[in-house]
Amino acid sequence: MLGECGMKKWERLALRKNSVMLLKDLVVDDLLIQCLRQDEVLTENLMERIMAKPTSQGKSSELLVVLPKRGPRAFSSFCSALKATEQQHLCKLLVDFTERDKSFSEPSLSLPTQECVIPVKRARTHESMEMCLDADSPVTNAILPCTPEFYECHQPQAYTMRSCPRGLALVLSNVSFVNTELDLRRGGEVDEETLRRLFTELDFTVIMHKDLTAEAMRMRLEEFALRQDHAEADCAVVCLLSHGVEGSIYGTDGQRLELDSVFGVFDNARCPLLQNKPKLFFIQACRGEEMDIGVDQLDGLERTQTPGCEQRDAGREGDSREREEERDRKRLRVKLPQRSDMICGFATLKGFSVYSFLWISQVYCLIVDRDAVLDLTRWVSGTAAMRNTKKGSWFVQELDTAIRQRANNTHLSDILVQVNGRIKSREGYAPGSPYHRCKEMSEFTSSLCKDLYLFPKYYPDNETDAFPR
Repeated sequence: MLGECGMKKWERLALRKNSVMLLKDLVVDDLLIQCLRQDEVLTENLMERIMAKPTSQGKSSELLVVLPKRGPRAFSSFCSALKATEQQHLCKLLVDFTERDKSFSEPSLSLPTQECVIPVKRARTHESMEMCLDADSPVTNAILPCTPEFYECHQPQAYTMRSCPRGLALVLSNVSFVNTELDLRRGGEVDEETLRRLFTELDFTVIMHKDLTAEAMRMRLEEFALRQDHAEADCAVVCLLSHGVEGSIYGTDGQRLELDSVFGVFDNARCPLLQNKPKLFFIQACRGEEMDIGVDQLDGLERTQTPGCEQRDAGREGDSREREEERDRKRLRVKLPQRSDMICGFATLKGFSVYSFLWISQVYCLIVDRDAVLDLTRWVSGTAAMRNTKKGSWFVQELDTAIRQRANNTHLSDILVQVNGRIKSREGYAPGSPYHRCKEMSEFTSSLCKDLYLFPKYYPDNETDAFPR
């Protein structure tokens, strides 16, 4: 039984002494909880109790209360779960602490020793490996919380962002393509995991679907737009990861899904529950076949041109007409444009391919980013795809970094400008080939009508009115 041989003293001490760091950085998501359930550390009731907490810190706090009472395997299983969810820095923190403090030995127990043996690390299943980043990928920093002072100062001119969870985030990712000429997007699972962790930490409920046909993608998007959960949410996120061309992305069957139809699913007519709420789209896909080989920068000052200004008051009519229109406006219901309150980040400009890095082994290849290679034969067909299996795509990497560093005090439009700047400064490494120092440039479009601050980890008045997951 669990109570017959409890967690070791130094393990309990490690959790208690590092509780502040754990509460700050720990991400308690479905994958971590399922790992603990698989090792029989948590029961179904405990799982539900932990995941019912509305905030990330609430889930973390509840888990840290439960763990010390869950028997001798709880600590080692928790460390394994941290590794499986790419939180190695927290695992190392706990393990290092226990190594230093094993002088706090437990009194001898009269129970058989085999009851207290910590099992060897369980082998990862194929499913869990697909959800994990490579072991030597960089450790991400925790998202900085918004301060009450910043919220009070900037909330009046910003979109409402106080619901808990903030909203739903949908991630559609195609990696394997069947019966088509489209290649395997090896390394695409890294971007999936990066986005899952990012939006989980931002207190979104993340919904993921993999390897869908174009028709299945359309159906998942329509189902997502019709979910009643949006009524209580302040925001929605859609991430699309696949091969693509300008204006479309590919399903696993090689059929195209028009991006215009994707945005149409979330317009003010078809998705009324998200009217006047910000809708975020992030598209990691090619938008053409052209390679951006870059342009040499000239010395000297940059020349700027002031754009012309239109006269908005041209053709104004008299005061009587204005008073009549004002009366009409009061009688009529407020109307909205067909689409509004959307912002979309694209990994690349129109007409260009996305740079991702792909580990391959062929005769003709070029080195990109020094730790990956690109098959030169891919350039013959004009479908460049360089994908780093360890770090993911440039766009998702930089989006993740910028949001983690700046979401606490920067609105999303400015964050995407910073993403553009970071990607502009990056270049491939391919000495001896025409593609040495190849470039990429992201962009975004916006119909936002207010500042969009995510106000991470801040909930006015400690509201806990979470909508059902």
